[in-house]
Amino acid sequence: MTRPAIFALVVAIFAGAPVLHADYAVMRSGARLHITGYEQTGDRMRLAVSGGTVEVAASDVAAIEPEENFAPNPPAAPAAAGPYADLIRRAAAKHGVDVDLIQRVIAEESNFNPRAVSRKDAFGLMQLLPKTATRYAVGDVFDPAQNIDAGTHYLKDLLEQYRGNLSLTLAAYNAGPEMVERYGGIPPFPETQSYVQRITAELARVKGSRRRSGSVAPIDTAKQRASIPGGKRRLSKGSSGSLQSAGATEAAAAATVAAAGSSAAPGLD
Repeated sequence: MTRPAIFALVVAIFAGAPVLHADYAVMRSGARLHITGYEQTGDRMRLAVSGGTVEVAASDVAAIEPEENFAPNPPAAPAAAGPYADLIRRAAAKHGVDVDLIQRVIAEESNFNPRAVSRKDAFGLMQLLPKTATRYAVGDVFDPAQNIDAGTHYLKDLLEQYRGNLSLTLAAYNAGPEMVERYGGIPPFPETQSYVQRITAELARVKGSRRRSGSVAPIDTAKQRASIPGGKRRLSKGSSGSLQSAGATEAAAAATVAAAGSSAAPGLD
């Protein structure tokens, strides 16, 4: 993006004009901030986020990435229960993971597009990273059956690791278990917090609707989840395991990241 284009975008933001495009500012701490514009002046960078702006050291920003939107890939003959319903039910029964959870993760990760590829080299319906695909012996990441089975197996392992805590499981699926460990709970990344909020809210809506209609959930996994094996490391004592306030603005989260941006943090993968 050229400097004139950047300036025009920032002016539009401050004037209250609608912005049709958004990006992510990737911080060296590992955080990804959803931004609607940015401007660099010398060694400082101003990021425009929902609710205001935040100024950070330019050296704290590793990259500016465009927002990804995967086009849907509707099946030729969609089943009543949705795309890939049979494969999802099969993986759910095999690994003891809730059908609705698998469907919501797929919807968030790839919009049911089996050929989806992210800039971070995550592939397929459940956006498997190469190391995850290798871990679960996936031969073809674009094969819906293999991808759903591996992604569901990973969800099962995360549920066991976090003792059935769904919010932490989703945070780890989105940002990585190492980030959940680092922050002792859901990382303060707007992208991750929004991801957790959307899925848990939709699951609550679906379950509530099903209860009101008198129908039964496809699979009850509450009794199937195992506790963490003795050798695994627990979260820090301060972790409550609850979803952090969804009402916090992007600006507040960005300010938190900016304040901590100069502390020691690993480089991006």
